[in-house]
Amino acid sequence: MADSDTQGPDYEAEHVHSVYEEIASHFSSTRYKPWPIVERFLKEQPDGAIGADVGCGNGKYLAVNKNVFIVGSDRSTNLSTIAKQHNPHTAIVADNLALPHPPGTFDFAISIAVIHHLSTPARRIEAVKAVLEILRRPSSPTEQDGGRVLIYVWALEQKDSRRGWDEGHEQDVMVPWVLKQKKEKKPKRGQGGGDWGEVEKQDGDKTFLRYYHLYRKGELEEDIGEAGGVVLESGYEKDNWWAIASVSSSSA
Repeated sequence: MADSDTQGPDYEAEHVHSVYEEIASHFSSTRYKPWPIVERFLKEQPDGAIGADVGCGNGKYLAVNKNVFIVGSDRSTNLSTIAKQHNPHTAIVADNLALPHPPGTFDFAISIAVIHHLSTPARRIEAVKAVLEILRRPSSPTEQDGGRVLIYVWALEQKDSRRGWDEGHEQDVMVPWVLKQKKEKKPKRGQGGGDWGEVEKQDGDKTFLRYYHLYRKGELEEDIGEAGGVVLESGYEKDNWWAIASVSSSSA
């Protein structure tokens, strides 16, 4: 783990972005089932609503609700290319801290397992702020009818998981992803000039390390507040902390 003064864009480029470019296809093959609360949030959106999936990965959430339209974005070119297959939805390459969308554009947004990859507290708060800024504003300072975002981050408190992290453990960690090499079948002429047979060749598996900030209980809500958002609902699911938030009505 790097010292805090060495973290930032370059650190994330090496320990997050480049890794996902390398493992995109394998990563995508393991990501296909929507998490229940994400599915609930998407299906609660009214027909015709327009949403953003910031850090959409392979786009598995884009088509959960066929009655809304979602623009996905991901820092990984390879993952966003995979996500584009979810017609009629679309996906673009974009950084969470430099989203190309005009402010106040979307009725809803999701950020699933993304913000924990930002390597400093200030950058994580800025990432939350960037998503809040693209949401539709409340109609007046006294209303709470603006757009809403659902955010998921990995939890520190997951002692019952295979990873075993819990309170008191380091919050900034490197998490391995093992890219298993496929067995390659090559033809080989049998002895005595007989039929072609096959031999299997397998190179060694490759392990990539990805940076994560593990959120302690209450930390996600604190970041949302620092970013100018209001937490409407929050909880814990599958080793993740999640929160649904809106833009503060005072900023309308």
